[in-house]
Amino acid sequence: MNLSVVIVNYNVKYFLEQCLHSVRKATAGMELEIWVVDNHSVDGSIEMVQQKFPEVKLIVNKENLGFSKANNQAIRQATGEFILLLNPDTVVQEDTFTKTIKFMQSHHDAGGLGVKMIDGKGKYLPESKRGLPSPRVAFYKMLGLAAIFPKSKQFGEYHLGYLDKNKKHEIAVLSGAFMLLRKSVLDQIGLLDETFFMYGEDVDLSYRITKAGYKNYYFPDTTIIHYKGESTKKSSVNYVFVFYRAMAIFAQKHFNKNIAGLFGFLIETAIWARAGVALVHRTLQRFSVPFADAALIATGFILLMDYYAAEVKFGSGASYSTLVKWVNVPIYTMLWLGGAWLNRCYEADSRFFKLLRGVVLGTLGIAVAYAFANEDFRFSRALILVGACWALTAMIITRLASQWIRYRRFGLAGIRTKNTIILGNLHEAARVRDLLNRTAAPSRFVGFVTLDEPKQKDENWLGNLQNINEVVEVFGVEEIIFCSKDITVQDIIKTMGTVDAARVEFKIVPEQSLYIIGSNSKNGRGDFYTIDISLDITRPNNRRSKRAFDLAVSILLILLSPILAPFNRNPLRYFANLFSVIEGKATLVGYTPCPNPEELPALKPGILNPMDGQKHKQGTGSTAYKLNLIYAKNYSVENDLMLVLRNVTGLSRYSS
Repeated sequence: MNLSVVIVNYNVKYFLEQCLHSVRKATAGMELEIWVVDNHSVDGSIEMVQQKFPEVKLIVNKENLGFSKANNQAIRQATGEFILLLNPDTVVQEDTFTKTIKFMQSHHDAGGLGVKMIDGKGKYLPESKRGLPSPRVAFYKMLGLAAIFPKSKQFGEYHLGYLDKNKKHEIAVLSGAFMLLRKSVLDQIGLLDETFFMYGEDVDLSYRITKAGYKNYYFPDTTIIHYKGESTKKSSVNYVFVFYRAMAIFAQKHFNKNIAGLFGFLIETAIWARAGVALVHRTLQRFSVPFADAALIATGFILLMDYYAAEVKFGSGASYSTLVKWVNVPIYTMLWLGGAWLNRCYEADSRFFKLLRGVVLGTLGIAVAYAFANEDFRFSRALILVGACWALTAMIITRLASQWIRYRRFGLAGIRTKNTIILGNLHEAARVRDLLNRTAAPSRFVGFVTLDEPKQKDENWLGNLQNINEVVEVFGVEEIIFCSKDITVQDIIKTMGTVDAARVEFKIVPEQSLYIIGSNSKNGRGDFYTIDISLDITRPNNRRSKRAFDLAVSILLILLSPILAPFNRNPLRYFANLFSVIEGKATLVGYTPCPNPEELPALKPGILNPMDGQKHKQGTGSTAYKLNLIYAKNYSVENDLMLVLRNVTGLSRYSS
């Protein structure tokens, strides 16, 4: 056996399937076994592997054992001369295995090997080659000097930026996303250290390989795509703690006490500094628009008050007291912001009429407050109306500015619709276009690009792969979807390197799949488009209607409790359930318990469910899933009402 591929998976089903497709294509003519170790995923990963990849040897854990333990489970049973530890969020080229195995066989001093990696935008990932994180190297990285001077031998040793990324090199540390290891070396030095739950185990193993007299190599003659961040969010506080704690464990294990102590101090400092930065970054990211709204509304309203006092009410030079400004302006601003928040103006899509409704609602709140305010804090209803107009204008300005900063375009909708082309042979490209049309993808289909010029051209045919840059330029393409059935990973990666990645996003459709997958940031979880199985239940207006129905009917059922409660088996539970619905902890009609509930749009726990509408209220798991699917696809308030009316004696059921 030449090679044993080991993949540890945790709740990244779509990325895992794409990875396994690429692995399958790269195994032609090789003796190879594939191991998938699942760390208690709940997203249907296990069933997907069993159904679509029967050749895979699957280990199913009942809990998340972490990266090291899970890999070791498979390594102990593997029979290959070489062991490849591969992340599930990767895509390998068709020649990756043959080239890397050939290199290892011709370099007997090689204990481990890593390859050139790019992210979902085609950008080179510097962690493809790394130096040993000694206290000095770590210190430069923590200070940001490594980022400022990436090609410096003094400061850039963490990612070895001074080494040519397109040439082979001996390196200190391999990336855990792709670690090709000689099995005989593992037998000699031991497996992954299970002290490391996640992160740091690749550094530790790489170091032990070199200490045993072997070399680690960086091999750029093949490239893989690594959608970084799919199992953890790199900008999260939890990631900061886990990653740096792993570095501290490494220092305690391999450095002397004095150095380990210094390293520990640096680590602790870095943890709190980076955690603080992460918290500030996430806060600014989440609240930047409300903060901008508040600042602009308050500043403009103060100027309006000064103008009104000086030019209309009191005369030149007059103004309202500082106390009035400090009381009225914050209250009015918060009421306008509150109205906007209640109308969901801080979600991705904030259209003009949503903003208008929010400002009107806030103005009504101000009118109520004005009626009860002390005479000293009343100044003019006309000024309030002018202020409302300014509040609406300010909110429009902040959103236009936000859109320009993020997308270099003006608009109020936060969800960006991209000009999209599909690259593949016409038959598969047509299938993908149909898939795209059936998803909720923010894409505007422009046309097809094929590998070669087709004999019979489709009206949507734009050109072939050779003139992809001209197509992108002429049609303003912002997204390319690759059909992996027709185009090789080599060509996908080559195209990523040819097209302007700053302007264009890339996604891939695995063969026979019903989803489109990609990632545009190494710090995000990646994104994918899939068929929207529940268009009705996911529509915002239906979500609001369902909540309004829950509230109205629950209150009515409580008022009718003297009549209805005695007919329920547990009257106390009857009240508890209805109050849970009113509090938003439950819904009157939810899903029937079924397999893979995570594949359905999220709903609160239901007192009743679609099975209650059937004469025979028992069935298999697949039946329950299908009933839930029908309910989600065809949701209406009328259906909920009929279920409640038919089951008023079942409202005391335990809600969980």
